[in-house]
Amino acid sequence: MYARRGKRFLSWTRHLLLIAGVAALCYVAYVFVQARFFQQQANDALDQEIKGGGPSADSASGRPVKEGEVLGRIDIPRIGVTVAILQGTKSKTLRLGVGHIEGTPLPGEGGNVGIAGHRDTWFRNLKDIRTGDDIQIETAAGLSQYKVDWVQIVAPNDLGVLAPSTESAITLVTCYPFYYVGPAPERFVVHARKLQALVNDSAD
Repeated sequence: MYARRGKRFLSWTRHLLLIAGVAALCYVAYVFVQARFFQQQANDALDQEIKGGGPSADSASGRPVKEGEVLGRIDIPRIGVTVAILQGTKSKTLRLGVGHIEGTPLPGEGGNVGIAGHRDTWFRNLKDIRTGDDIQIETAAGLSQYKVDWVQIVAPNDLGVLAPSTESAITLVTCYPFYYVGPAPERFVVHARKLQALVNDSAD
């Protein structure tokens, strides 16, 4: 009798684990599809805004922005990163794209612009970035070009990498190590200096 109960228990346990596994896979698939769909919509909306001329740099500067609002797009051609930049770094926001770090200048503005992303999704390929790589940030106001000048691994509480700067630059932040299981103990930081800004011309 006890043997039969043990077998039934094991059978139910296997079924429950199977159901839990399938549910987890379905959730991951849902999040992935939702994020890709959102990215397509965000990029289409940004392209339409750019074609329409977009706001001037002066009107964009200092404007209030909401959590999750699409601010622009970041491209790192050599490592294949192309993703919409959203306002904020809440969990939902970083599932859908990379996030502008509050308290730093908006993308395309002067100073040290902070951008965060997850190591297991949008910023996974940062593991392959090198000094000298080109980075572009496109907003409705124009296209800004940057070149990576250093990469560092810092402690999570090291906010010095996001300190205000008189030079125009971007600082990308993600968790490190990239393949660490669980909450990562360090941060992977990429710094790039601005080379030039190409302002979109609606006549083109």
